[in-house]
Amino acid sequence: MLVSPPSLPLALAGEPADGFAGWAAGLVDTLGGPGAGLAIALENLFPPLPSEVILPLTGFAAGQGVLSLASALFWTTLGSVVGAVALYWIGALFGRERMHALWARLPLVKVSDLERTERWFARHGTKAVFLGRMVPIFRSLISVPAGVERMPLPVFVLLTALGSLLWNSVLVMAGYWLGDRWDLVEGYVGVVSKAVLVLVLVALAAFLAVRLRGRGKGAARHGAGHGRGRDAARHEAEDPRGRGQHRRTP
Repeated sequence: MLVSPPSLPLALAGEPADGFAGWAAGLVDTLGGPGAGLAIALENLFPPLPSEVILPLTGFAAGQGVLSLASALFWTTLGSVVGAVALYWIGALFGRERMHALWARLPLVKVSDLERTERWFARHGTKAVFLGRMVPIFRSLISVPAGVERMPLPVFVLLTALGSLLWNSVLVMAGYWLGDRWDLVEGYVGVVSKAVLVLVLVALAAFLAVRLRGRGKGAARHGAGHGRGRDAARHEAEDPRGRGQHRRTP
């Protein structure tokens, strides 16, 4: 068992005492490694909680002797796995049938869109789960489709643990080496998170624009077809001889 060495609390070392950073620091002060793991598990379940604060702060705590570096990496990775597995089971309990039923009610999407996504996940799901653990925003979201598609749980846990260990190690070590400047990590990772969010929004806007344009063209063609049908019917009504001629047999 990894035991945190006794030390002065982070608050005495000049760490934040309020806000989210203060809450995370309090957890690490009180519970050591398990507190950091709990914070990261909650971050997976509630993505607005920023891992770019929790992980560097935990690394700084390790540098201050509040817990060991090995304990910091172990507990934060375990917390990532626990949070991801909880989301996996949410997706699994929701299931493919409910997903298809919900998808069918959404505007501007087609069942074929979901089917293509499922085929893509079947081919690339392992890479998506592993690499997704290192991409802000998608760190949490990727667990749900893995559950919906019932990726084998041992495979999911292994990929999640490896991806989380890499991501957590980078941010924990950054906080460990930066010392009391650990908050610099939040700024850099925050820029990446915003860039990912902007790319997602741009892709979504492009998808909606294409789908709306296609729906508009389809409606125009449908209307034109009805118009030609009405014109033909009116022409026949106005020219009974033409109708009679059509009925004659040569």
